[in-house]
Amino acid sequence: MSIASFDPQLETVSVTAAAAAHFKRQLDASESSSAVRLSVKQSGCTGWMYVVDLVSEAKADDLHVPLDDGIELLVDAKSLSVVSGTEIDYVTEGLNHQLKFNNPRVKDYCGCGESFSVS
Repeated sequence: MSIASFDPQLETVSVTAAAAAHFKRQLDASESSSAVRLSVKQSGCTGWMYVVDLVSEAKADDLHVPLDDGIELLVDAKSLSVVSGTEIDYVTEGLNHQLKFNNPRVKDYCGCGESFSVS
């Protein structure tokens, strides 16, 4: 058994230009929100589900990830072990537009794609 170290400043979440532009549009349309917050919650048959919220202020233990154009991504400290290393992208697939989470820690998805498990 070994002990792994975790440095949240080195192992954070990254955001593509397309996702940052999407976040900016969402924040510009909101009158009360100033940041985007990423967290996970237990859900579905596999274990975890991403939660992205527009928020007016950070929680005390949120990790702050500044993006271009004054956008701030807040990452829930309790979710870091699940989302660390994730790249958030905004993709077009046919007529659909959606956030896509490229998480190297995911080992399995449920059949409907709602939840995931990590290694």
